[in-house]
Amino acid sequence: MKRILVTGGAGFVGSHLCERLLSEGNEVICLDNYFTGSKQNIEHLMDHHYFELVRHDITNPYMVEVDEIYNFACPASPIHYQYNPIKTIKTSVMGAINMLGLAKRVGAKILQASTSEVYGDPTVHPQPESYWGNVNPIGLRSCYDEGKRCAETLFMDYHNSNNVKIKIIRIFNTYGPRMHPQDGRVVSNFIVQALKGDDITIFGDGKQTRSFQYVDDLVEGTCRMMNSRDEFIGPVNIGNPVEFTMLELAKEVLELTNSKSKIIYLPLPQDDPLQRQPDITLAKKELNNWEPKVHLREGLQHTIAYFDELLKSK
Repeated sequence: MKRILVTGGAGFVGSHLCERLLSEGNEVICLDNYFTGSKQNIEHLMDHHYFELVRHDITNPYMVEVDEIYNFACPASPIHYQYNPIKTIKTSVMGAINMLGLAKRVGAKILQASTSEVYGDPTVHPQPESYWGNVNPIGLRSCYDEGKRCAETLFMDYHNSNNVKIKIIRIFNTYGPRMHPQDGRVVSNFIVQALKGDDITIFGDGKQTRSFQYVDDLVEGTCRMMNSRDEFIGPVNIGNPVEFTMLELAKEVLELTNSKSKIIYLPLPQDDPLQRQPDITLAKKELNNWEPKVHLREGLQHTIAYFDELLKSK
C-alpha cells in the first residue's frame, strides 16, 4: 500500500484517477478547492476506509507524508481557465512550486499533468515530445499554455538541482463521464446541445481536427508513467493518435443521441489550434506498449449516458 496525494482529485480526470488508485489497494488523499471539481465526482468514494478528502488550494503550501503525488490541480477548459487567468497561472506555477517542495521534503515521486497546449498551434504534425511548440505568450489562452510550460520547467529544475523524482505527461483532448457540462470543451458542448435539442455550434468551418482520448485510457497511461523506470522522466504524450474533424464529431453525436439539433457555424476563437494529434511512439516504447483502447463511438456512448442522466436529474 502506498500513500498517494492527488491534487485536483475531485475533478473530471482526478476523480477517475482516485478511483483507480484505491482499487489497487492504495491510501489516497484527494486535494481540491472545488473551482471546477465537485464532491459529486467523488461522493461514491467517501465511505472508503483509505480515502481522505481535503479542501485546499495548492497555491498555498500543504504538508503531508506521502509516497507519491499526482499533480492534476488546474482548470483545463478555456471557459474556466480564462475566467480568472491570473489564478490559472498561479495554480500552475505556485502549485508546482508547492508540490515540488513537498516532494523534495518527504522524498516522494511526483507526476505533473501537463498538456498538449504546450505545443500551441503546432507547425509540426503530429506532435512529438521533441517539438518545442508554437505558443502565443500574450494571447487569451496563454495563462494556461504558458503556466503549464513553466510548470514543466520547474519540474525539470527541481529534478536536476535537487534530485526530486519526477514524471511529466502531456495530456491530449480527453473526454468521458464527469466532464463539467458547462466546461466549453467540444465533446461536452456537442453532447449537451444535442440532448437539449439546441443548435450544435461549430467554431470555424468544422475542418479543424482533434484527437479524442477516453478518460480510462488516460488513467491507464498515467499510472504506467508513474510506475515506469526511474530513468524515464518524460515528458511523454498521452493521447489518441486517431484524428477527427469537428464536423465528424458533431455528426457522430447527432447519430448516437437521435437528436434533431441543427449544426451552425460561428467564428473561430483566437489562437484555437487547427490541428492537434499526438505522436505516441515514445509512450508505446516506454510504457509497456500503452496505446488507447476505447474507440470514439464506444467512449461517446458512455459519455452521452452520463450527461443524459445528469440533465434528467436537474
